[in-house]
Amino acid sequence: MLDQLQKHLDQVAEFTAENAAAVEEFRIQYLGKKGVLAALFADFKNIPNDQKKEYGQKLNELKERCAEKIDGFKSQDSGSTTKLGSLGDLTRPGYPQPMGAIHPISEVKNRIVEIFSRIGFNVSEGPEMEDDWHNFTALNLPEYHPARDMQDTFFLQTDPDWMLRTHTSSVQVRYMETHQPPIRTISPGRVYRNEAISARSHCFFHQIEGLYIDKNVSFADLKQTLAYFTNALFGTSKIRMRPSYFPFTEPSAEVDVYWGLETETDYKMTKGTGWLEIMGCGMVDPEVLKNCGIDPEEYSGFAFGMGIDRIALLLHQISDIRLLSENDLRFLEQFQPRF
Repeated sequence: MLDQLQKHLDQVAEFTAENAAAVEEFRIQYLGKKGVLAALFADFKNIPNDQKKEYGQKLNELKERCAEKIDGFKSQDSGSTTKLGSLGDLTRPGYPQPMGAIHPISEVKNRIVEIFSRIGFNVSEGPEMEDDWHNFTALNLPEYHPARDMQDTFFLQTDPDWMLRTHTSSVQVRYMETHQPPIRTISPGRVYRNEAISARSHCFFHQIEGLYIDKNVSFADLKQTLAYFTNALFGTSKIRMRPSYFPFTEPSAEVDVYWGLETETDYKMTKGTGWLEIMGCGMVDPEVLKNCGIDPEEYSGFAFGMGIDRIALLLHQISDIRLLSENDLRFLEQFQPRF
C-alpha cells in the first residue's frame, strides 16, 4: 500500500495541465467523492497497525500535494484572466486609426502618368546626379553655350562635371540611347536649380517630361496630344501655343490652358487674362536625335515638359510652393482620401 501511495505522489508531482478542463479532471480524479483519496482513506482500516502511522503521513502528504497543485493552476489561470480583463471588452470595435493621405505632388504625378498611359506612354526614370553629356551637351547645349545661363546648376564636381540634374530631359537622352524608335515615354522626377526660395520658386521641384519619336511625327500630333491631356486633367481642351525657345526643340512653344474668370482667385491666378501657362513643348531638334544615335532623316518627334508642383498649386489653389515641401501636418491633413 505504501508503494501505491508513493506512485500517486510521483504522478501528482509530474502532472501538468494546459487548460482549466484538465485541472478539473485532475481534481475529480483525486479529490472527488469517488476519487483516489476517498478510496485510500476507506482502506485505512485495513492497514496493519505497525504501518498506519507512516501510511497516514503519506496519505495526508498526498492530499496536501493535490490541493497545492490545484491551487497553483487556479492562481495561474486567475493571473491570465486578470491580464485579459485589463484590456477591457475584447468584443468592442477597435479605436479608429487616423488614415494617411497621398501627398498632393504624388497625387498629381500619378494622375498625369495615368492619363498618358492610356495612350501608350510608358514611364522612364534616371539618376538625379548627372554628368555633363546627359544634362547639357546631348541636349544641344555644348560647353560655353549661352543657353546654359538659363539654368543655375548645383555642381557636385568639375572636370569632369557632375551635377544635380536641372531637368528630366536627361532621362529622355538615356532612354533614346538604349531604345530604338518608336519611342513613347514620360519621365517624372525631382530636379534642382540654384534659385532663391520664395512663394513661387524653390531650389528643388518636380518635373514630368514626355517624348514621342516615330516616323512622320508632326506638330499637329503634339497639339492633339496636349489637347487630350488638358481635357483629361483640367476638364478643358481649349489651349493656346505661344512661340518660345528651348535649345533641344525647334520649333518650340509655351502652352497655356484656358482657366476662366469666374472667381476672384481666377483673376489672381491668370492675372486677369483667363489663361494659365502650364508647360513648354516643341519638336525634337535633329541634333539631339543625332547625339542619341537616331537618324533625323527617318524619324522625328516631339517633347513636352511641365512642373508637377505648379500643376498641384493650380489644381488645389495653393498660394505658396514652400508648403509642398515643409511637411506641415496642418497642411497635409487637408488632403485626406475621399471615399
